[in-house]
Amino acid sequence: MRVLVTEPIVDSAIEYLRKHADVTIGEPGQFSSEEALIKALPGYDALLSMLSNPVSASVLKSAGSLKIVANYAVGYNNIDTETARTLNIRVSNTPDVLTDATADLTFGLILGAGRKLTAAENHLRKGKFKGWEPLGFMGLELSGATLGIIGMGRIGRAVAQRAVGFNMNVMYHNRSRLPEETERSLNAVYTEDVKKLVSESDVISLHCPLTPQTRHLIDKEMISLMKPHAILVNTARGPVVDEAALAEALHAGKIGGAGFDVFEEEPIVHPLLLNAPNCMILPHIGSATITAREDMGKLAAESIVSVLQGEKDSNIPNLIVSF
Repeated sequence: MRVLVTEPIVDSAIEYLRKHADVTIGEPGQFSSEEALIKALPGYDALLSMLSNPVSASVLKSAGSLKIVANYAVGYNNIDTETARTLNIRVSNTPDVLTDATADLTFGLILGAGRKLTAAENHLRKGKFKGWEPLGFMGLELSGATLGIIGMGRIGRAVAQRAVGFNMNVMYHNRSRLPEETERSLNAVYTEDVKKLVSESDVISLHCPLTPQTRHLIDKEMISLMKPHAILVNTARGPVVDEAALAEALHAGKIGGAGFDVFEEEPIVHPLLLNAPNCMILPHIGSATITAREDMGKLAAESIVSVLQGEKDSNIPNLIVSF
């Protein structure tokens, strides 16, 4: 059995795979194109892919003996799952294990942008700090503020749980409403109207999947509805936000700030975001804790071995495409 891992991941996952199969590990960025995957995949039984790898219909059709694609992420919008299904190729992801890591980082961005930490730190590092200033870097106080969450899945709920500790009010929009008991525990109020959420929130945090319906969900019109002091945070998927519209609003001072860990044309960042005022931007590190990355590797590797050894799909909990 042969497994292609498109980029280096945690040693523990590679060691586990090597006990059961021949493993090839790619270089960072080596398989960021369809052409590279199409050329390399024939002869492999399993692919452990990154979110940056375009596992398209053409890639899957060229693979020959491929039995499973294990995505090293919760999301799987980089994989043509319909084609995988028609070709009897299983697809797995890594749910749950990165929930807390991403929720923690989300709150880091909320605090960072809300309290203007990047601007304040740069001010100090440039030697401009001359002492305490009564009007210096005044930001958003979270206690009593409204946090609007779009997408109340695992990560969205974990962010809401953290908001309880900050004494925030939570408003949320989701495809389905949470049970009343859960809403009470999270101090969360449901709304079907995304525009209402955007216009009434002091912080808007995105946790929805990328679909045709959510692409550019936050566009120029939505941004125009935000409060002048509001903070927009995105740890979901970059294309959910129209970055050009966001950059324009930040430079014009129409909103309070933004905190982003994902980008529309990743790894490219819109040039106007790079110098936008009060915009905290990070290089997609939402799951970058030792615990989360090890657990992600374990889930991905175990799903590959289970499929290659003929385990029943019903016994593999993280399969997105199963038979």
